[in-house]
Amino acid sequence: MAETQIQVEETLEPPNQTTPLINKDQQNHKNSEDPQSQNQEYDENTHLDKALLKLESFLAFLGFNQSKVVSFLLSWLAFLCISIVVPVLMLELSSCEGCEKAQIKSFEIDIVVSQALLGAASLLCLSHNLRKYGIRKFLFVDRCNGRMERVSDQYIAKIKESLRLLVLWLLPCLILKTTREVIRVLYVHHESWWHSVAILLAFLVSWTYVTTVFLSACIVFHLVCTLQIIHFEDYGKLLERESDAMVLIQEHVRLRHYLSKISHRFRIFLLLEFFIVTVSQFMTLCQTTGYRGMVTFVNSGDFAVSSLVQVVGITLCLNAAAKISHRAQGIGSLASTWHAYLTCSSSDTSQARVPNSNSIPNFEACYINNSESDVESLDITPMFGNTQLASYLSSYHKRQSLVTYLQSNPGGITIFGWTVDRGLINTIFFIQLSLVLFVLGKTIVFGST
Repeated sequence: MAETQIQVEETLEPPNQTTPLINKDQQNHKNSEDPQSQNQEYDENTHLDKALLKLESFLAFLGFNQSKVVSFLLSWLAFLCISIVVPVLMLELSSCEGCEKAQIKSFEIDIVVSQALLGAASLLCLSHNLRKYGIRKFLFVDRCNGRMERVSDQYIAKIKESLRLLVLWLLPCLILKTTREVIRVLYVHHESWWHSVAILLAFLVSWTYVTTVFLSACIVFHLVCTLQIIHFEDYGKLLERESDAMVLIQEHVRLRHYLSKISHRFRIFLLLEFFIVTVSQFMTLCQTTGYRGMVTFVNSGDFAVSSLVQVVGITLCLNAAAKISHRAQGIGSLASTWHAYLTCSSSDTSQARVPNSNSIPNFEACYINNSESDVESLDITPMFGNTQLASYLSSYHKRQSLVTYLQSNPGGITIFGWTVDRGLINTIFFIQLSLVLFVLGKTIVFGST
């Protein structure tokens, strides 16, 4: 049922194509801007285009650009060669008798397979979305052209921050991987040092490419969620200055529509990522705890490096999804505060001039006493009070309906109806903990007895 709803939302356009975050006065002022302001807006759009072009070029270098048949074939051919053929060939060339102290071939094969599966899932899902939507539509840039002059700088900053985040997480893992490979080369002796260095570089190039592909897909998902957080922050600012409930509802419907699209585009990637990481960790525990020999950092250090990369990718995805889900769920609290503030302010300002139901004069008594002052009181005071009271109650009910709508439709990143928030993260954590304890009980406790 949830999948059908998401598919319908995917095909439908947002119900409101206007830009409610910009009022009419701002739009009229924008039309009368001087040429200097227009040139500044053009420069901002140019900078945003350059940032998007750099991001698209980086993804194309990794093989995510598969818009043509030739690029599709070359991308997957390069991925298969670098992620599978090269490491397996290097393992065969570096194998020797008595090398168990430096490397265990069964461990290395499982690590290569798990890394290749994560890289293939990332390459498949992200390249499909980029081929279908393009980089601008994929990041919802074209749909925000009415407000891009305000958020273009934030978009550029978030894109640069995402690339820095990729480098920040990739470098420690690369240093750890390089250290492990150098130690392994010292233990495994080959015919010449050039042979050892070539194997070392081949392992590092293969691992770096596959890890970068996997982490890049996680970073792109993190970037998409972070860019939408900008619009939720704008929505919070809109509550501070906008009193029209219909405008607020239309804007929130647009934001929920974008969240449903993000969920639809990344749900398969998230499910494959969770499944592959869980199976990989399960096999790691089974092999390391069930192995009868000596397990050290030298012969099984790749397990630690692979687990670290997987944890980083899962953390990036869950952090971004939970952050935007809780930001969307917090809109209801902001709307309740806004409703209470306007209600109390309206009550305080209109208390002296809006009579309550008990203070409305008796119409029959006014008709009996036909003095001039009573007639003036009948013509003016009761009618004015009823009009103000009706207007006040009308705006109150509109605000109340908005608050009820926001609390009933919080939105967020979902996976087939399951919202990715703290509750789901706690569920995943305890499932993984139960799996770990189960494996340890089967391998260590039963093995020792």
